[in-house]
Amino acid sequence: MSLISLARRGRVVAVLAGALLLVPVLAEARPGGGKGGFGSRGTRTQSAPAPTNTAPNGAQPFQRSTAPTPSPSMAGPAAGAAGAAAQAARPSMARNLMMGVGAGLLGAGLFGMLSGSGFFSGLASLAGMLGFLLQIALIGGAIFLAIRFFRRRSEPQLATAAGPMAREAQQPQANPRAGMMGAAMGAMGGGAAGNKPVEITLEGEDFNHFERLLGEVNTAYSNENQQALAERLTPEMAGYFADDIAENAGKGLVDRVSDVKLLQGDLSEAWREDNFEYATVAMRFSLINALTERATGRVVDGNATTPQEVSEHWTFVRSRGGPWKLSGIQQAA
Repeated sequence: MSLISLARRGRVVAVLAGALLLVPVLAEARPGGGKGGFGSRGTRTQSAPAPTNTAPNGAQPFQRSTAPTPSPSMAGPAAGAAGAAAQAARPSMARNLMMGVGAGLLGAGLFGMLSGSGFFSGLASLAGMLGFLLQIALIGGAIFLAIRFFRRRSEPQLATAAGPMAREAQQPQANPRAGMMGAAMGAMGGGAAGNKPVEITLEGEDFNHFERLLGEVNTAYSNENQQALAERLTPEMAGYFADDIAENAGKGLVDRVSDVKLLQGDLSEAWREDNFEYATVAMRFSLINALTERATGRVVDGNATTPQEVSEHWTFVRSRGGPWKLSGIQQAA
């Protein structure tokens, strides 16, 4: 095989690789399918549901949730990492600058050789410009040193004036809103300021309601009926479903779901937090699911005729005496 053929093949492979990188990733079919868990489970949002016969390996963690999660302070390790990144970037910038200057000099010499004026003639043509740039660099350096000098002189006075206030700011202060916010989070199911979760027992009608919601939620999602979704989902979940529907619509797609049938299900956990009750149920069900083009109906993902089986954890929540609503979906691990 000739070198020319190899070069041509190399160019073809490069073009194909670039094209693959530009191909948009299709939206995953099914509510939340392929996008990881989303929603919340009250104070147990960050805890894995207990394994069951339906899902013996538990569930995958939530990828999208409005439940508060611990985060490092920007004044701690994150700030240190950012500072280290900035320090690492400075030598890189310096190297890039020197490489740029060197490349300019080499380019000037090569241009002089190619034009017949010689290497040093090409370099001499840049002498005037380099001298001008050197003058600008000297002036900039003088300004930088002056600013640094005056800034150092002013720093001790600012530190002295702000010293007591800075020390007070570092000490924990009683915030009257903290109790109110904690109570509000507890009332919404967060349990931040509420009682310790208590295990509860469910009735047969509760499980019948979960099975009905499984079908009704999928049907409402397939029909893009956001009013029906809002009646069966928590506000957090309704927002996620609306985002997924809007994302599909923006791509000219619609997610069709039908023939949802519960095959197996069992309770993972059921508990009470303040005035809300939660239940996480592992369910294995079948459904027909296809992501299609709105204009033509052409299937771009999934299958419009063949059922598929899915295993997920669905978490439901209700206020005392109220109806159950879907609060979270997690794929089985």
